[in-house]
Amino acid sequence: MADNQAGKRIRVLIADDQTLFREGIEDVLANDKTLQVVGTASDGHEAVRLAKKLNPDIILMDIKLPLLDGIAATREVRKDCPQALVMMLSSYEDQEHVLEAVQAGANGYLSKMLPASELLSALRNFAKDGAFIPAPIVKIVLQGLRQLSEGLKRPSSAALTQSEIKALLYLSQGLSNKEMASNMGCAVKTIKNHLNNMFQKLRVANRTEAVVKGIELGLLAPAPTQPPPNTPASR
Repeated sequence: MADNQAGKRIRVLIADDQTLFREGIEDVLANDKTLQVVGTASDGHEAVRLAKKLNPDIILMDIKLPLLDGIAATREVRKDCPQALVMMLSSYEDQEHVLEAVQAGANGYLSKMLPASELLSALRNFAKDGAFIPAPIVKIVLQGLRQLSEGLKRPSSAALTQSEIKALLYLSQGLSNKEMASNMGCAVKTIKNHLNNMFQKLRVANRTEAVVKGIELGLLAPAPTQPPPNTPASR
């Protein structure tokens, strides 16, 4: 709510399943003249329902809510109340929870361990700027986004069809296109199409590179190590 009018109190909805914590936050906000608690929710469904009904400026959303967790509730709020700012307030600060919250549409992320005075300041800045993520959390988000980006650049075994995986297995066994076609009950032209598609998905240029990539992705087992010359394989 970056365009909040001067003098207008910031309307806040609190969603947390812990009664003591929820009431504590409500008491802290009640003592601030710029903030107004318009409702409280103890589960995700209630949070979404009250968001639609009360039209708050800010929703303080706990991640671990019953019935509908905070991540799913945030997605619902983003669809039904796009004007509301969602501040995730959680004791979880690991990469998985933070990234999931941001991807769900949360505009901010704060720790439950935050002192009351810092919470008030954060909410005021949040209402003014429309986003608020402390530096340590920003670092987690950036690391996660880099990993996601690298993951998108890497070929995925899930991208291969069953026929392409079967053709890859036959490649590792040294079969020709004609032999693969006979084993798979299809035309040689179909095998060539499977191989071309597989090469593109794996980002390789030839059969050898495809087999190496298949081993790297865990689609193929590495070839067994041969014993040195003149060394018995077993006694």
